Amino acid sequence: MPVNLALPMKGDLKPIHGVRLGIAEAGIKRPNRKDILLIELALGSTVSGVFTKNRFCAAPVQVCREHLAQKNDPIRTLIVNTGNANAGTGEEGMRRARASCDALAQQMNLKPHQILPFSTGVILEPLPIDKILAALPSAIRNLKEDDWYSAAEAIMTTDTQPKAASLQINTPEGLITLTGICKGAGMIHPNMATMLGFIATDAAVNQTLLSQLTQEAADLSFNSITIDGDTSTNDSFIVIATGQSSVRIESQTSPTFLAFKEGLIQLSILLAQMIVRDGEGATKLITIEVGGGKNTDECERVAKAIAHSPLVKTAFFASDPNLGRILAAIGYAGIDDLDVSRVQMYLGDVWVAKDGGRNPNYQEADGQRVMKESEITVKINLGRGDASRTIWTCDLSHEYVSINADYRS
Repeated sequence: MPVNLALPMKGDLKPIHGVRLGIAEAGIKRPNRKDILLIELALGSTVSGVFTKNRFCAAPVQVCREHLAQKNDPIRTLIVNTGNANAGTGEEGMRRARASCDALAQQMNLKPHQILPFSTGVILEPLPIDKILAALPSAIRNLKEDDWYSAAEAIMTTDTQPKAASLQINTPEGLITLTGICKGAGMIHPNMATMLGFIATDAAVNQTLLSQLTQEAADLSFNSITIDGDTSTNDSFIVIATGQSSVRIESQTSPTFLAFKEGLIQLSILLAQMIVRDGEGATKLITIEVGGGKNTDECERVAKAIAHSPLVKTAFFASDPNLGRILAAIGYAGIDDLDVSRVQMYLGDVWVAKDGGRNPNYQEADGQRVMKESEITVKINLGRGDASRTIWTCDLSHEYVSINADYRS
């Protein structure tokens, strides 16, 4: 059961002018489920993406990088399949990823390098390309502007519910609309972006600027979440700007730049938190705020050491205020010159560790009270400077083991 995560309301998901969505059922892993998504883009759209740094990156990730790097023709369509990751599949996997682009390009009167392919699902299994190709005509026939809810359903794997949201920003130049979807519940420790995430806006955004903003938004959102410390082979985060509204953002001096940047980051964080709330077997959302660092890198190391610790995560699941585990994680995070006598730690509103030791006023009953809550904040002050970093994670439950033990069943 997701942690305080409501189902998105179809009526709240705003269509993006210049984007059409097509859904189909290919029967990739099981019959009678949405597992193919097409995202068609208007001519003139700009597209940017960031991808996994896993050296075993999936074939579609490699093809996406190639197609985004070419400058001759604009990206016009994205194709996403669930049920199979097409990762660890060698040259044959590359051939099948390209085959999906070739077939779709032919049917939509495009060039293959104008297509971006994405896959998610089981690793080390051949992509059932025949099923995907057979479903393309249906997906094309189903293309329509207002179907973001179904699009979110079509990219799910072990997600318990679709993840989607919209945001609108009033600016002096006009209204900007952003809508995004993502998927992910396990194998979550993004090292670039997210598992699969797509955000579209009707604003016109300069290509160079869009690439910069995509990376910045990813770092503050999807690169700030972890469920199990495993970086996927298929992580991809794509931002699309169709240019169909009156708002044009050409540089950082554009009147609407800051408003758009804040909106993109806000929506990215909202979607990223949905992934953590729906983490496999999760019962609690944990926010880890580390401040007082010399730089953000060391704050991130501390936050992730806490977030990745199975001992910390299982203690949160059990509502057991065994908080020495958090201090231990701070100590092994890799800050060699850390003066532990300056470290402060709070659990919610409870001051647990003072000047590197147990706060004399701390009562375990207070810690347990906070640990029983479904959303918990851990605050650390390193006493070294002004830098800070926030990471979101979840607890580790019996259910996580069961889900992943049975994943291929």
